[in-house]
Amino acid sequence: MIIKDIKIEYRSNPLGLDVAKPRFTWLLESDKSNTAQREYSLVVEKNENIIWSSGAVSSDSSVLVEYDGISLEPCTRYTVGLTVVDNHGEKAEFDTWFETGLLVQSNFKANWITHCYEDSTENCPVYAKKFTPKGKIKSARVYASALGIYMMDLNGVQIGEDYFSPGWTSYKNRIQYQTYDITDLIKNENFIEVNTANGWYAGVFGFDGSKEHYGNRTAIWAQIELAYDDGSKEIVVTDESWKCGTAKTRYAEIYHGEIIDNNRKFIADGNAAIYEYPIDVLVSQECEPVRIIENLEPKEYITTPSGEAVIDFGQNLTGFVGVHIKGVKGQEVVVYHAEVLDKHGNFYTENLRAAKATDKFICNGEGEEVFRPRFTFHGFRYIKVEGIEIEKCKFTACVTHTDMDDTGYFECSNEMVNRLWSNIKWGQRGNFLDIPTDCPQRDERLGWTGDAQVFADTASLIYNTSLFFTKWLRDLKTEQTEEHGVPHVIPNIMSSSDGAAAWGDAATIIPWSLYQSFGDKRILIEQYESMKGWVEYIRSKAGGKHLWQSGHQYGDWVALDIANDFAVNGERVGATDAYLIATAFYAYSTELLIKVADVLGYKEDSLKYNKLYANIVDAFRKEYITENGRLVSETQTGCILALHFNLAQNEHRPRILESLVLNLKKRNNHLSTGFVGTPYICHTLSDNGAHDLAGVIFLKKDYPSWLYCIKMGATTIWERWNSINADGNFDESGMNSFNHYAYGSVGAWMIQKLAGINIIKPGYKVSRIAPMPIKGIDSVKARVKTPYGELSCEWACKEGVMKAKIVIPTNTTAVIEMPGQEKMSVGSGVYNFEYATALDLSILRYSTESTLGEILDNPAALSVLKQFAPDILDNPMIKFALAQSISQLVPMMPDGGSQLFEAAIAAANG
Repeated sequence: MIIKDIKIEYRSNPLGLDVAKPRFTWLLESDKSNTAQREYSLVVEKNENIIWSSGAVSSDSSVLVEYDGISLEPCTRYTVGLTVVDNHGEKAEFDTWFETGLLVQSNFKANWITHCYEDSTENCPVYAKKFTPKGKIKSARVYASALGIYMMDLNGVQIGEDYFSPGWTSYKNRIQYQTYDITDLIKNENFIEVNTANGWYAGVFGFDGSKEHYGNRTAIWAQIELAYDDGSKEIVVTDESWKCGTAKTRYAEIYHGEIIDNNRKFIADGNAAIYEYPIDVLVSQECEPVRIIENLEPKEYITTPSGEAVIDFGQNLTGFVGVHIKGVKGQEVVVYHAEVLDKHGNFYTENLRAAKATDKFICNGEGEEVFRPRFTFHGFRYIKVEGIEIEKCKFTACVTHTDMDDTGYFECSNEMVNRLWSNIKWGQRGNFLDIPTDCPQRDERLGWTGDAQVFADTASLIYNTSLFFTKWLRDLKTEQTEEHGVPHVIPNIMSSSDGAAAWGDAATIIPWSLYQSFGDKRILIEQYESMKGWVEYIRSKAGGKHLWQSGHQYGDWVALDIANDFAVNGERVGATDAYLIATAFYAYSTELLIKVADVLGYKEDSLKYNKLYANIVDAFRKEYITENGRLVSETQTGCILALHFNLAQNEHRPRILESLVLNLKKRNNHLSTGFVGTPYICHTLSDNGAHDLAGVIFLKKDYPSWLYCIKMGATTIWERWNSINADGNFDESGMNSFNHYAYGSVGAWMIQKLAGINIIKPGYKVSRIAPMPIKGIDSVKARVKTPYGELSCEWACKEGVMKAKIVIPTNTTAVIEMPGQEKMSVGSGVYNFEYATALDLSILRYSTESTLGEILDNPAALSVLKQFAPDILDNPMIKFALAQSISQLVPMMPDGGSQLFEAAIAAANG
């Protein structure tokens, strides 16, 4: 056994950690099966002096084990030693470290400073300071933040790799500061520059093109701490001694782009001034920073029919383009960004609306020059270049997003489905840029709550989203009010309006999703009052009737079951009764609140909300389900919510499922769901005995479907099922993003049903592996990097034989349910399966017309018959009876070969 890694608050060797009681998570690996941790011991030291020892703890806990020593000191390096003993008696050890940040307000010595320019938001001020160390440096740190966004350079070298710091938070309440190790950059004489731009704080943002949502001036805050070999310390802080000026970045707006002029050098033409702004809003960086994660080279150079010089990077992405140019002094190179070309092959930017998405680079003519924006990002696959011959330059697309750990993988025998998985992942990459945006390209890029919650389960299967969502949920909690509930976007730059169902429910759904995925109880503790507040907000709207039937609702946003999607008061709400949806989510959020109360041991709240939940469900049934089981608003989404949220009585579920299946059949098994119904449609069918139908819908290739978008060339998830029509024309609703992750929520079904990887106990401490094959996919490989290690399932079903390899991480257990096999409980290790499968249900399911010849010509059928009754085929009467009974029984039977065969024999003998 080995300890592969230790993370502290989800990070390796975190710098600037401001957590009073940090938690430790370690990964164990063993070549032995059924390995579990028997005992652990943690030791935390400062300068080789033990400040906390857990002692030998008899426990299998290895995830988020909390520090329980004396109070940590600010700006201090701590070492951590871990010893683990497993149930086989093997011992392993591991050492690591973490370093605290400023921790408490008394350690914040710097001031906010601002620039000296009257035109407060049309320039990009640079702040600068010279400083000389007093002795030999042992270590140096800089703690920094900004009102706006910033990047720092020390002695001409960029500090860190982060972009768009300090990130977007609820600025009036919370602003992050960052910590950087600058020890290796320090010289005898030092010059630090802090370049700034408006960013989200003062820049143009929102639907109306307004700016200055939080303030009308940018400002910075910085504290440089120098530790010398002799034990002394020195602090350099932002104050009036800093200079301000402008430099080569002449203009920068997130929507519109950046102008970089290499002819301009930094000139300190003014003095910084103290800016009165609270210090107590500063919090240490809470999630991973935004960074350049990948660089893509051009796939094709194109001259369009309109004569435009265009480069195709082959992938819709979020970020910016770096350019290597050899130009002449004053030469201007302009780069435009677009997601698609139109049906004629010309550059298309109408879907960007007011966003200009244009970068301009001005050359100084001094050899090869490198231009790369620092304060803007674009959503694009194509760029159009003016001002230079593109063949004479080098262009690189810099893929930029929050630097989360990659945790999920999916691959199968269907290449279009593999492209779909890639699109889902790229959609997340493109929109998880500090906050969960709705889109990265047009004049929006807001943290819509509805989009985030429908995708949360899938998001946590692809990347480790624990810190990302924790930071965002803290802003949600801050922006939430008793009067208006949860805003529609977080952080909220829109006017105050009452919360809406499925959007505000992000307050309950996402914390529970995180707890399930990562086993993090602290997120439930932190967000509990927010969850409770959201349920109470809905209660205030629903009153004693327990039905939420008031206020503005988004309904089943952009659903296809109304021909004109502006049919209801100009809104794209779909045909499902918006108040049915609202009451369904009222019940669901209340149910989640009960679960959290039970986890946290809040017994009184559990009793209180159990009563409320019973009343809501009863009211829903009386209002929306007839006594004979017919659902009011019998749309796909209406049926899905009644079934998936368990709102229908057991005796009524078959009829509601029948209504859903009939609705799909009338649409030739195409979905018509919007943002609310789509995440649950395949789950609902698979969980209610119609998994094959879920597979049929999933693999549809014509409009509307997931694979239709693939067929039309999508490399990310579209906002609308018909973002591009079959004739090549675009949707012209004025709301058409080609990178919009909500419909990518089907990714959770791909992992949980097709690959069969599921959670039984939070954090995958106990998992369930139960693959559910479908016609059209005969092999799947999938894995999820859980808090305990990699959990994987790989299966192939060909020529009547099922083969599978399942890997269960050390220190966990699992329940394995292979199709047609007995359920088994196992410990960690590698498990291989190979067996003859049940009859090929693709022939028999939903059919009573399968002939004897079809059955006996099927290799899978013959394999099962020979396995369970080798002499059975010698009897022609049994052959006939068997064929007849199977064709009738299969739609009602589980997929197990032995059960199916026994039932068929019983029917034949009967």
